This record gives sequence, structure tokens and C-alpha cells, in this order.
Amino acid sequence: MKEKLTINQWAEEDRPREKMLEKGIGALTDAELLAILIGSGNTEETAVELMRRVLASCNHNLNELGKLTVDDLCTYKGIGPAKAISICAASELGKRRKLSELTERNQVTCSTDVYNLMHPLMCDLPTEECWVLLLNQSNKVIDKVKISSGGISETSVDVRCVLREALMKRAVSIILCHNHPSGNTRPSKEDDKLTSKVRQAGDYMNINLADHLIVCDGHYYSYVDEGRF
Repeated sequence: MKEKLTINQWAEEDRPREKMLEKGIGALTDAELLAILIGSGNTEETAVELMRRVLASCNHNLNELGKLTVDDLCTYKGIGPAKAISICAASELGKRRKLSELTERNQVTCSTDVYNLMHPLMCDLPTEECWVLLLNQSNKVIDKVKISSGGISETSVDVRCVLREALMKRAVSIILCHNHPSGNTRPSKEDDKLTSKVRQAGDYMNINLADHLIVCDGHYYSYVDEGRF
């Protein structure tokens, strides 16, 4: 077993704080950035080595890392609750930053705009949720509201709740969004029925259902893009 090293004994690539000050934060790898957050490793490996190991198990994908819970992270040797909480907090901050950036560009012109807006909210969810985007006459987002949450494979949506939100916020158009934790974007029969019901009810209330998106991590299904409207 290796003895625990002091910071002065580490190789340059294992001293991310010094590297950041000398070369700038953009020069750091993902593992080095995470190593700064957790402080130190254990007696067998440095913090950078530890985070390289964790990232390798996530295919070096930060989105996959962001899906891990505190309990998940604590299964890695060298990570306790404090380090796990720091990593989860960093993932959440990254998600919120992305949402803040999108708030400044909240006009919806295509399905990709909707996906970019909703993906940070839905990409890590272990169960299905249904949200509605409320739009004004300029297709700018008035608000985004969670309508329901459910199990792994489905969630129950009350059409009246959808339209109530639209009426309360004086929305002209709405867009339904829900996620499939399975990663399969293909709509189910229940998804088709919900789309039809909301569209018909919206027409009666003079509220346009502009689209319905099924959001997964990295891809999505749009009823409009698929010619279903």
C-alpha cells in the first residue's frame, strides 16, 4: 500500500489547484476540476486518480455522472458522504447554470428550442414527469409548470390541470413535455391519447397545442416534427 503523499510530492497533473493558477481553469480536465471539489483522495490514490476512476465508470460523461446519487457515489472506495455531496452539488450547479443561460433565450421557434429548455430539468429524472410550457403570442415562454409525476413507465395527466394553467397565465399556446426514463423516445398509445385529448380541449378553449415532446437524455421525439399534427 502506498503512503499518503503531500501536495508537494504530487506530480504536476495531480496538483490541479496549482495548475489552474498557472495555466487557467480551461486547462484542467474534468477529473482535475472534480478533484478540487473533493479536496484529497485516500492513502492509495490522489484525488485526481480517484475522480478519473469514477469518470471512467461513467464513460467519461458528465451527464452520466450527474445521474448518480449520494448513495451511488459512496459505493466508490475513497468517496464518503461529504465528497459525494460536493460532487452532486457541482452537478446541480451545472444544470442550473444551463437553465439560467436559456432563460435569456426563451423564445420557442422549433422543437430543439423546447428540448434545450426542458432537457436540464428532465434528463436525470428516475420517473416520468409531465410539464407544460405556456407561450404568449410571440411564442415566448411565460412559464413552465410541472403537471404530474408518476412511475418509471407512465404518469397520469389531468387535461383540466393543463388548461387551467394556460388560462391562469393567459397563454395563447402550450407545449406538452414528458420524459421517458427508459431512453426510448417512441410514444405510447397513452401518449397519443393524451396528445389528442389536450389538442381537442385546447381547440375548444382557443388555446393551441403547438407540440408534444418526449424528452430523453441526448434525443427527443416531437409530434410536430414527425408529422403527427
